Amino acid sequence: MEEEREENQTLLQSSSYPYYWGYTPEEQFYKQQKITSTKSSFTTPRGLTLFTRSWLPSLTTPPRALIFMIHGYGNDISWTFQSTPIFLAQMGFACFSLDLQGHGHSQGLKAFVPSVDLVVQDCLSFFNSIKKDEKFIGLPCFLYGESMGGAICLLIHFADPKGFQGAILVAPMCKISDKVKPKWPIPQILTFLAKFFPTLPIVPTPDLLYKSVKVDHKKVIAQMNPLRYRGKPRLGTVVELLRVTDILSKKLCDVELPFIVLHGSADVVTDPEVSRELYEEARSEDKTIRVFDGMMHSLLFGETDENVEIVRNDILKWLNARCK
Repeated sequence: MEEEREENQTLLQSSSYPYYWGYTPEEQFYKQQKITSTKSSFTTPRGLTLFTRSWLPSLTTPPRALIFMIHGYGNDISWTFQSTPIFLAQMGFACFSLDLQGHGHSQGLKAFVPSVDLVVQDCLSFFNSIKKDEKFIGLPCFLYGESMGGAICLLIHFADPKGFQGAILVAPMCKISDKVKPKWPIPQILTFLAKFFPTLPIVPTPDLLYKSVKVDHKKVIAQMNPLRYRGKPRLGTVVELLRVTDILSKKLCDVELPFIVLHGSADVVTDPEVSRELYEEARSEDKTIRVFDGMMHSLLFGETDENVEIVRNDILKWLNARCK
């Protein structure tokens, strides 16, 4: 315990790592991990410039499948989110992701998401552009989403029901947990104000990082992310997420694609009970649920390394069974 306290103190005293893994330059780090990675930009049909990344198996390993990945609210694809696609690339999967509008390096006011429906179309446009690459034609395609990204995965499925062979949903925001959702009459007031001041960052919610990440030194690393949004949620974003999750929670029975949903029982950001509802109500014939006792919202970074490995292995086992 004393050793961990000293490590946390050292991390806090350092201004910041340039990367979540430390000081090793990106290209060198990817080489050490035996994968290749690229970063680029993609212009959507509506003219928005979005930052993108890929994480691919080594050049000597042909990819087994494509995984299209979507991050959560206030997050981005260049910090701890990378740990999962790096792992999956090591396992032979070609992974692709983008910073959503208003997140990370992408265009747009920070953390302002005026229309989730447009975000869904942005993602579909980018993912479809990758599918057309002759190197990848014929490979199985999977969606992967964390938190808000999990909800967007389901909306992508509704928009393109036959486009993907399955989805990995990590603590999906199918409904905003009552534990963090503003209480009545605040949502009604917010909805009214958002009509006039949609970009105003005044919604009274706690910093979710500390409710998401369990391990102390990982909280420090997550906090170092230079692109993480630290302000209060914007009125228009909150009202839009409330609208979308309200619709989504009523459409769980319309989900038909194969999926695995993974949730921590101690998650107070998104509700594990809603993941259970998704599992029970979805029409999918191929569906799997894993609820991890005592784990929090950040399953694939914020937990102990042993717990992260448990979650990763469940995802890998699920993918392996569907990529013969």
